[in-house]
Amino acid sequence: MENKIFIYNSLSRKKEELIPLKPQEIKMYVCGPTVYDQPHIGHARSAYIFDVIRRYLIYRGYKVKFVRNVTDVDDKIIDKAQKEFKGEDLNEAVKKVSVKYLDLYHEDMKSLGILEPSVEPKATEYVDKDKPLMQEFIGRLIKNDCAYVSEGDVYFDIKKARDYGKLSNQAIDKMEAGSRIAPGEKKKDPLDFALWKAAKVGEPSWDSPWGKGRPGWHIECSVMSSDILGDEFDIHGGGLDLIFPHHENEIAQSEGAGKKFARYWIHHGLLTINGQKMSKSLGNFITVKDFLKKYKNADLLKMLFLSTHHSHPVDYTDEKIQEAKQALDRISILWGKIGGPIDKKFTGKTPEELEDVKKKFISAMDDNFNTPQGLAAIFELVSITNKKLDNQEFVSASRDILLELTQLFGLSVSPSVNVDAFSLKLDLPDVEILIQARNEARKNKDFNKSDEIRKELEAKGIILEDTKEGTAWRRKL
Repeated sequence: MENKIFIYNSLSRKKEELIPLKPQEIKMYVCGPTVYDQPHIGHARSAYIFDVIRRYLIYRGYKVKFVRNVTDVDDKIIDKAQKEFKGEDLNEAVKKVSVKYLDLYHEDMKSLGILEPSVEPKATEYVDKDKPLMQEFIGRLIKNDCAYVSEGDVYFDIKKARDYGKLSNQAIDKMEAGSRIAPGEKKKDPLDFALWKAAKVGEPSWDSPWGKGRPGWHIECSVMSSDILGDEFDIHGGGLDLIFPHHENEIAQSEGAGKKFARYWIHHGLLTINGQKMSKSLGNFITVKDFLKKYKNADLLKMLFLSTHHSHPVDYTDEKIQEAKQALDRISILWGKIGGPIDKKFTGKTPEELEDVKKKFISAMDDNFNTPQGLAAIFELVSITNKKLDNQEFVSASRDILLELTQLFGLSVSPSVNVDAFSLKLDLPDVEILIQARNEARKNKDFNKSDEIRKELEAKGIILEDTKEGTAWRRKL
């Protein structure tokens, strides 16, 4: 690969050249869902961002091992189980909740066109008697004097962590100043965090040297990533809200166990709705299914996400979705023009204009996965191609590149324009008659009648476009 890829590393707080541990291989871990509710569009943004990054790394020649975990035992899951399956055995209820909402998550990821992970480990798989890797990891921390047992619970001793706060860029004394030990916690320091929670009556639990219990949230990522990817791997990803305490604690416990852990950290900005945090109490909670039910097209959500750099927050509004639709229409309309049979298949050297566009796209993505600039390159391709529709070899080359680049963004380019419309060989007789009548009205400067015909066609789901070649039409998306 001639070009170098640069990533903004949250750990160093600067852009760094991506130099993987093994040439041409990337090991990548992304924090996945806690399965207790339906996925919302904030989850969709996180999944989509890392899907695009993964696709691009593969495009640039890397073999990518992509791990996305599932938290399938947790306080929130237990609470949901008690509500949804009241009166049933809690252990079975927790399993039902985790299976139900993981299935819903998978359905939504498929609807969004998100690639499946290489490996999708579940927390409960790592505490089982046949694979008690969480207990073994915690035991190592205790042996290394980085953790302590307190009445059946096990806590990480924050004072034993090297450079605690280096990811979130916080001083430990300032963090402690605002921390308190909650009622029921049996820890020495407010910042100490649970590695193992002693069993409560009826709750799911597993055997351990410290008594029956279940793992804390932070420990699972350290254990699963090291098991699947090794003690050191290339990229760890997640949302900005996970930097502290989750990712900070992952680093502390992994290093406490003698592991090097992740080399590059990628964090994405969060999503708001009309400038507010998404919340059921505010009535602005939008699930993936809500969005798809309303708009019928996952690409509209993707276009919204692509238009903002992944490191920045994005605000969801209906107006921005309409803007995304207009932008997507530009691509779909072009595909409608060039997606049909072409007499002269391109076989020669790629035209310089198209090669330049492709280079701009790659340059943008090499610079910390800059999707807004990558999208700009695609729209430049659209503009150039629209000016050369009569050159079929050029169109053929352009079509190949358009497919290549949009697929890297996981976009489903589909014909929205009748290909033959640009030579006025319209398929529908009634549409053809109305267009001919409108052309006659325009020729006679009867613009009122021309507008009436346009509106009549719009009511039938037909959008007209006036081009140099004549009047084109497409079906409304």
